[in-house]
Amino acid sequence: MRRLLLVGAALLAGCGGEASAAEWLTLKPAILERTEVAAARIGTTIYVVGGFLPDRSTTAAVERYDLRADRWARVRSLPAAVNHAAAAVHDGQLYVVGGYADGNRPTKGLFRYDPRRDRWTRLRSMPTARAALTAGVIGGRLYAAGGAANGRALRTLEIYDLRSGRWNQGPPMRVAREHLGGAVSGNAFFVLAGRAAGAGNMTVAERYVPSRNRWERLPDMTKSRGGTAAAALSDGRIVIAGGEEAAGTIREVELYDPRRRTWSRLPDMPTPRHGLGVVANGRDVYTIEGGPQPAFHFSRTIERLTVAASDG
Repeated sequence: MRRLLLVGAALLAGCGGEASAAEWLTLKPAILERTEVAAARIGTTIYVVGGFLPDRSTTAAVERYDLRADRWARVRSLPAAVNHAAAAVHDGQLYVVGGYADGNRPTKGLFRYDPRRDRWTRLRSMPTARAALTAGVIGGRLYAAGGAANGRALRTLEIYDLRSGRWNQGPPMRVAREHLGGAVSGNAFFVLAGRAAGAGNMTVAERYVPSRNRWERLPDMTKSRGGTAAAALSDGRIVIAGGEEAAGTIREVELYDPRRRTWSRLPDMPTPRHGLGVVANGRDVYTIEGGPQPAFHFSRTIERLTVAASDG
């Protein structure tokens, strides 16, 4: 691991908090160059699944990154090659849902990976084939939101009961979106940004609260973005990073504080990317692989930022 650069001050969420110096670190590059990946953390290990390779083929490859050792390894591949899939974790196991096969054919597959056995299991498919969606787990249920099928952005929320193995329809999102970010915090599923054909990138933020079975609108983000990803820190704050726009890939990183309902800026990504994975561990956030330029570009990059502690 080597120090990359000091990139500025991380401002706590707009409530008079003092600025605190923060820096991004660049870590050992991944084995594969990829974009449009899915990523999630189990314990001290990050798993990166699927995506596009530099020859523009879709891969089933899965890489495992050890946070403590700064070391990459290949593990058993996903049973089906997909790009633009979503990933979530429950009870020490990895779930991967949806994505495009053969470049742009939306799929409805759901797979579970057991790291102890290095084994994948195919589960009941979700009702709606889609890709560029987001997913999260709350209380034994997997929530799959948004995405696209046949060039059309979706408002769809589908809910998989991890015990019964059944899918149910949830209330639709307020705004149809694909290439969006998602994170679970405080028993709510936050769905952030994204884009839609004809509408471009968005600043929309909303959350689904299972106990109320409804979506709640949140304050808009400062920066519109699509091709992004998000993760929740251990204190419940949410980091969203990456994306692409007409001017190129997006450097700006934002932090949402659910208690204060405020957005603030974090230090810019040193290597802006879209189609990346964003994963958190404690107050550390990792940005993983993705394209450093819009469209078909690829990287092995992984960078880490330690977010300053909340002042409240």
